[in-house]
Amino acid sequence: MQELVLKVDGMVCSGCENRIQNALKNIDGVKKVQASHQKKEVKVVFDKDIEEKIKSTIINLGFDLR
Repeated sequence: MQELVLKVDGMVCSGCENRIQNALKNIDGVKKVQASHQKKEVKVVFDKDIEEKIKSTIINLGFDLR
């Protein structure tokens, strides 16, 4: 298992958190997702080499990574 903590700009509410969480949970290999608009971060636990797919999914939703 790997854990990735990403700083994400553009999340302003729980709806943003839910969009990110739902999209990432649909990626094969993602085990856990926790998004926080207050902390401006997303924590992802995964078990495959999918880090770039996780990042590109967040960007494709319209958010920016720091």
